[in-house]
Amino acid sequence: MERLTRVAPPPAEQRPRAWAEIEERLGGALPEDFKDLVDTYGGGVFDETIWILEPDCAEPDYDLLAVKEERAEVLARLWEIGPEPRPEQLEAAGAGLLPFAYIEGTGAHLYWLTSGDVRSDEWTVLANAGRGPEWEHHPVSGVRFILSVLTGEIRSDILGNLPADDHAFDPNAEILGG
Repeated sequence: MERLTRVAPPPAEQRPRAWAEIEERLGGALPEDFKDLVDTYGGGVFDETIWILEPDCAEPDYDLLAVKEERAEVLARLWEIGPEPRPEQLEAAGAGLLPFAYIEGTGAHLYWLTSGDVRSDEWTVLANAGRGPEWEHHPVSGVRFILSVLTGEIRSDILGNLPADDHAFDPNAEILGG
């Protein structure tokens, strides 16, 4: 988080969340670095590309809990009717997906690869193209993935227009007016 705040300064106003209540509604713990990210930045978009899903966002398209439900339904229908295959990482017993970011203008999402046997702080990232069958597995945390994509340490075909020359974070409060 410290390095991310140097790369893309956070907004001046910070709004810590009631994480215990959010995690209870979600049905499990979230990674500590993600909670720090949301407490520091809030919901919003990095480099006009990576929208961070924020718990209790007034706009359902950017609300962590609403997108979790919507993506679960969409992916279940997609995999039921085919022909798009499930990513191989989901074949492990207890493996699941939890979205944490949306990629502006593409339909792509970033997911944590979850498992009942793995602590949330050890979840890794699966990126999905959204409008095609492409999935990328990145064996890093969600916040580390965001930082690494912004700085060019990780290249992603799904996030092809990054890294940008200059980095910025635009909070939902400014973009969505609330």
